[in-house]
Amino acid sequence: MNLFLPKQHGAWAMLIIPFWLGVMDGGFLWQQIPFFIGWLLLYLATYPMLLLFKKKKIPFYTKWTLIYMVPALLLLLIPLLEMLSIVFFGLLMIPFFTINAYYTSKNQDRAFMNDMSAIFAFSIAGLASSYLGQGVVTFEAIIFTFLTSVLFFLGCTFYVKSMIREKKNTKFKWISWSYHLLLVVGWFVCGYWIAALAFIPSLLRAIIFYGKKLSPKQIGIYEIINSAIFFIIIVIQIYLLK
Repeated sequence: MNLFLPKQHGAWAMLIIPFWLGVMDGGFLWQQIPFFIGWLLLYLATYPMLLLFKKKKIPFYTKWTLIYMVPALLLLLIPLLEMLSIVFFGLLMIPFFTINAYYTSKNQDRAFMNDMSAIFAFSIAGLASSYLGQGVVTFEAIIFTFLTSVLFFLGCTFYVKSMIREKKNTKFKWISWSYHLLLVVGWFVCGYWIAALAFIPSLLRAIIFYGKKLSPKQIGIYEIINSAIFFIIIVIQIYLLK
């Protein structure tokens, strides 16, 4: 049986990076392993679940929702038993899931607000993994787990749109370039020069690659590299603040 997997390949980075930034910030517990696997399966379950709102192939999507959802919930019970209050972060995700469901039902999966809601939901998972490790949401977790993730993946959204769907839109090019430049300058002004370094590769690729004839696969490969660089540098920033 072939697995039914999401087609949004960029979401994998959003799934992994905020969560493990949270682990690096809050400290590692063995419960975070089943927590992450459960989070992964929950993401896989939400893909067919959202497609149910299109009201097509309902038996097929229901089957795959249950295949992923049941083990996801069982695994997520492990961190919940360790710290029941972590359920609060799941409740915070519900409004964003509702937004995703709305845009899916309207066949507007690539709408900007749909992307934004997904980015916020994935970034909240980083706060949850940090909270599991230290039992409190710290200022550092909010800034260097949640906020950096939101800002980074929002930049990725601008960049990818400027390379594919909005590649002929000059205004969108300037929005993308200005956003990436302001990020770098903003972090430097705030005194977090290491965090600023994490966003420089994003700025460079937004400018250098613009107008280049890159295939979606090539864009995706470069984004994997950029995401890995971002993750490593932000982890360094987190550890230097401890």
